Amino acid sequence: MNLSRRSGAIRGDPGRSGATRCYTRAVITTLVSAGRAGARKVAAVAALSLFAVLNTAGAQEARDTIKPTLHGKHWVAITGKPLSATAGALTFANGGNAVDAACAMLAAGATMWDTLSWGGETQALIFDPRVGKVRAINALGVAPTGATPEFFRERGMRAPPDYGPLAAVTPGTVGGLLTMLAEFGTMSLEQVLGPAMQMAAGYPMEQTQAVNIEGNKDLLARWEASRRVLLPHYDPAHPQQWSAPVPGEIFKQPELLATLTKLVDTERQALRAGKNRKEALYAVYDRVYRGDVAKELVSSTQAAGGLITMEDLDRYKVYIEDPAVTNYKGIEVYKLTHWVQGPVLLQTLNILENVDLKSMGYNSARYIHTLYQAMNLAFADRDFYYGDPYVPPVEPIKGLLSKEYAKQRFAEINWQHNVPVVPPGDPYPFQGQTNPYKDLLERWKPRVADRHRAALDAEHALTDEQAFHAGTTSIQAADEQGWVVSITPSGGWVPAFIAGSTGFGLSERMQSFVMDPATNPFNVLEPGKRPRATLSPSMALRDGKPILSFAVQGGDAQDQNLLQFFLDIVEFGMSVQQAAEAANVNSYQMHESFGNHTSEPGRLVVRNDTPSWVRAELEHMGYRIESWEKTSGPINAIFMDRVHGTLWGGSSDFGEDYGIAW
Repeated sequence: MNLSRRSGAIRGDPGRSGATRCYTRAVITTLVSAGRAGARKVAAVAALSLFAVLNTAGAQEARDTIKPTLHGKHWVAITGKPLSATAGALTFANGGNAVDAACAMLAAGATMWDTLSWGGETQALIFDPRVGKVRAINALGVAPTGATPEFFRERGMRAPPDYGPLAAVTPGTVGGLLTMLAEFGTMSLEQVLGPAMQMAAGYPMEQTQAVNIEGNKDLLARWEASRRVLLPHYDPAHPQQWSAPVPGEIFKQPELLATLTKLVDTERQALRAGKNRKEALYAVYDRVYRGDVAKELVSSTQAAGGLITMEDLDRYKVYIEDPAVTNYKGIEVYKLTHWVQGPVLLQTLNILENVDLKSMGYNSARYIHTLYQAMNLAFADRDFYYGDPYVPPVEPIKGLLSKEYAKQRFAEINWQHNVPVVPPGDPYPFQGQTNPYKDLLERWKPRVADRHRAALDAEHALTDEQAFHAGTTSIQAADEQGWVVSITPSGGWVPAFIAGSTGFGLSERMQSFVMDPATNPFNVLEPGKRPRATLSPSMALRDGKPILSFAVQGGDAQDQNLLQFFLDIVEFGMSVQQAAEAANVNSYQMHESFGNHTSEPGRLVVRNDTPSWVRAELEHMGYRIESWEKTSGPINAIFMDRVHGTLWGGSSDFGEDYGIAW
């Protein structure tokens, strides 16, 4: 089958279907000759080979994609900006592994304010070929001392603000980078930060970021350091004139460069004192979270009304974890666990495994309806049961990921119409327990956005759509030694509050907490707790070896887009680049993870080229259809071709996401 980029539909491709038919006949002959005893093993090998054949055939049809597929023998580096991707390539060229390169891209992206800054949060999956396991990095910040629902209500706020010092959780990205580098990298911090430090000394400002900063200057001008760094042309006497760096202008961040220089100097001193590479990196960690960098961050944040204390930074910890996993038709899919929304993709796959998706046809009305309803069920559970695993109560993740629970949820699907109110289920019996929140479940009600707000959102749909074009960041890196890294960093995006002279823009993630246990008893704001975030890198393995690493940004849309990307490859045989460019659909029926945490039942975004008869059928089923030109955040991915021992990179055909392979 072959994806048409013009129509958004699937049309027959004699070349590929012929190759597939010949291959299938060979598989059947092999299975028959192998006999029943060896059939299961042969079938697994055949499925993996067929997966590669489908992708090979798709990649050969270069006319079907706007961007070419990247091909690498030694390594692939992909992220949200060309300069950041170059930082990864330089690190690989200097002998680093995929973790070193990913950290270099993370540092460059944070320096470019590519939807994050150094005070944001970092979430990662790393395949470690030394032990053959996927490891998870939890570098999401925690709510500071004094951050409670009562604190904000007493100040006339329904929730934490969207921006500013009171929106900040503790910085996680810098600690996450240091932890990944110490535990899985090979290079020094000085080597890895080299490109980012050159950029902090000055790099040409790109047009999209210049426009983004200018569009947010009213907020940025409120905070002294943010104004000083990001609005070099600001004139309070003439606030309407252009204040941001001009496109092409050399954008300099001397204070950030000074902070990064302190970190490198700390590493050098530790190495001279006889510490090994890992010990030296953790000495840097101590300076950031307990030393002079921490003191400047805390004092400047508190002076602006923020809550972060030295004790908060001292107690903060980056965790190395076991990821969540499910098996979909022989493929092991890995996600971060329930401190982000990652398991929602696994839950949805478990539900969808009970139906033949391929027979419905790519993006048919029935296929879209099935995805939408399955996502409704899984996201309803996300909205009620997900939270920080390090703070009580304990989330029922075993039950949520149970295949039997998925069958129960699958049986709830209405195949004729959209169900506008989908309550959370009860996973506790599927892990041998009684639900302690039955009373809340019985009283559960959706927080539906009022008609006036929904109308305003519809009026601003173009603004939402334009956000999909922005150079948002995910990071993908893989090398010939078998290291694979998938990162979805964020936080500290423009308009960010910059903490004094550190150059670090702080996270805005506190808004992802809820204020009422009736909404989600696991995600109520309290000091020392992580907010349930949306950020969600992904990885897939077959027979214990990576075959796919993929991520996207876009808030609540992330695991919707990644689900469809994964199914495009596994069910419809698209290449990694075809799937990155393919049409998506987006639901707004789940409760948003930001702002007022409201739901818009039946709101469905489809791509402009969706056929009119598909839209008409969906409208008849109760959906309110919106058509956009782009229907996902920029998807970045790497496919590991196990047949040929090569790496294939895919990056979406809009925004500024970019990759380099060798």
